[in-house]
Amino acid sequence: MDAEVALDVRAELGEGPIWDDRRRRLLFVDIMRGRVHEFDPASGADRVVDAGRPVGAVALAANGDWILAASDGFHRVSPETGAREIIARVEAELADNRMNDGYVDARGRFWAGTMHMHGGIGKGSLYRLDPDGSVHRMLSDVSISNGLDWSPANEFLYYVDLPTRRVDRFDFDLEAGTIANRRTFVEIPSECGYPDGLIVDADGGVWVCLWGGGAVHRYRPDATLDRVIRVPASETTKCAFGGDDLRDLYITTAWIGLDADARAAQPHAGSLFHVRPGMAGRRVHRYGG
Repeated sequence: MDAEVALDVRAELGEGPIWDDRRRRLLFVDIMRGRVHEFDPASGADRVVDAGRPVGAVALAANGDWILAASDGFHRVSPETGAREIIARVEAELADNRMNDGYVDARGRFWAGTMHMHGGIGKGSLYRLDPDGSVHRMLSDVSISNGLDWSPANEFLYYVDLPTRRVDRFDFDLEAGTIANRRTFVEIPSECGYPDGLIVDADGGVWVCLWGGGAVHRYRPDATLDRVIRVPASETTKCAFGGDDLRDLYITTAWIGLDADARAAQPHAGSLFHVRPGMAGRRVHRYGG
């Protein structure tokens, strides 16, 4: 299947789409520009909120606020006014690190990881922000902490550290919020690019965006590849199901790192793409909910 342009936004580093079922909007970020986009598919309007710093991921809070995994930690933002307050600082002593992708688990805890902005190997970590504002390091020796989501029954956490070219699977204890028994779920062939953001659909299928691959792969729970979505932008970053029936798949992309020839060949690099692949997603969990 081929994805089509939904919003020709040309984000430098578009990432982290999530569907807000209350406001019927798609949120996503432009990381290094520090922008949070709120896209209305019904009208085509795209509202932009300036976070004032690089922002790797946005989550929804139970009270309607947005929670940002930003360059210096976790922040709470009012979607109406843009007013922002710090919840907890993360790696404030590491000036070359920033937060990257993140997602909220079924107990309202926001998991997000870090990375070194200049490609340092093993300099990042994966963190868990609890509803009480406490932060816990869950995994260390990470290079580029990326996509994560849970199986429908919450027995597994799927996770990407991009340079490994793997999607890993952990056993997950929902009540304790802990992970164990890391093993490889699927390895991405070098000709397909690098695994970036991921989500899990209502049937347990794992959708993996491929940085440098211009595609989204869906893997069954047994790791069988059963669906490929082609995207006319090589730096494909993350996808999200949205719409009232959660069957609209939105895909963020980037143009950062592309030379002039590549950008000319990919005029919509950085845009938001859309396809209806015939499967349904799940409502995202809310922080503190």
